[in-house]
Amino acid sequence: MKIAQVTPLYEAVPPRLYGGTERVVAHLTDALVELGHEVTLFASADAETRARLIPVRDQAIRLDPRPLKSDLAAHMTLLATVLDHADDFDMIHFHTDMIHFPFFAGMADKTVTTLHGRLDLEDLTEVYDRWDQFGLVSISNAQRRPLPHANWQATVHHGMPGELYRFSPRSEGYLAFLGRISPEKRPDRAIEIATKLGKPLKIAAKIDAADTTYWETVIQPMIAAQPLVEFVGEISDRQKSAFLGGAEALLFPIDWPEPFGLVMIEAMACGTPVVAFRCGSTPEIIEDGATGFLVDTLEQAVAAAGRAHLLDREAIRARFDLRYSATAMARRYLGVYADLLARRPFAAAPTEPPSRAPRLRSRLVGPTAQGNLAVRPLAGPTSPPPEPRIGVE
Repeated sequence: MKIAQVTPLYEAVPPRLYGGTERVVAHLTDALVELGHEVTLFASADAETRARLIPVRDQAIRLDPRPLKSDLAAHMTLLATVLDHADDFDMIHFHTDMIHFPFFAGMADKTVTTLHGRLDLEDLTEVYDRWDQFGLVSISNAQRRPLPHANWQATVHHGMPGELYRFSPRSEGYLAFLGRISPEKRPDRAIEIATKLGKPLKIAAKIDAADTTYWETVIQPMIAAQPLVEFVGEISDRQKSAFLGGAEALLFPIDWPEPFGLVMIEAMACGTPVVAFRCGSTPEIIEDGATGFLVDTLEQAVAAAGRAHLLDREAIRARFDLRYSATAMARRYLGVYADLLARRPFAAAPTEPPSRAPRLRSRLVGPTAQGNLAVRPLAGPTSPPPEPRIGVE
């Protein structure tokens, strides 16, 4: 299959430091190549990929030191470039939210769009109702709740290459928080949990400009007041195995409808259990009592973090390999692509002159075992008519 992957331009592919969507696209693209498909990645020139790369910007927007730049202009160029090459592909897979809808409305049936963000925002309903011809993929069932009537085709959980993460059979006794310093991620809860347990806490996190005030007025003073809490800053993929693998548990104390939460499966890849508040996707990702614990209150979180060391770290890694490998993710997407392609309009059968063959009325009665719709004649001559020529474009 000839597949295009279209990623946002904010981060490198994969990201150098923090970043979710571009990381998932990188791993999906490489896994599809390994499975034998022809994959083209539309991204910034600093992407590292096994696929054919069509660069549309010299570097990712966040890595670009130039102070004046337009992310809207960059993404319009991205979509125009994809449009120029659209006829080269069987399937175009977008990870760019909804911005491509007006560009590709005429060929929506050869596209699929994975939505990576939260969907409980004003104005989204009108957009997904207006462009309802685009097939959508959610990254968790929980993500769909604000838009239950959108054109959902499947839910595909994220996956990561297992070889990127080193399994740690034992911890070094500290708790870990990995992500962003922001109110919805609740690092303040992580600090409270660790403080109540009297355990060290390491925080590896990005601080966005929008969250600087929250960092300076809430989190930084809490860290300064607790000698057991260490702020590490942003870390790269190469540092994650040591950071997560050394933790007794990853704290995931979120307070928002998290669409997925990559850090949970990254911890599982290292054998580290996750203590997660029951919110958004966490009940789909964490198997309570097996790969971690689901909690509803701070008191429950403290108790769960205190017994996380009792969970079997080898079993946690095994669950990651079964459910969240990059190959498993790629195979699920291939199923989505096949389903969508099977529904594309069929090429019209050639018409014969009336003197040579009568016209037949037909109706669609499938799907067949191959996913194609069969054509069944409702009336015709006494001798069998020739087989109709049908197929997927």
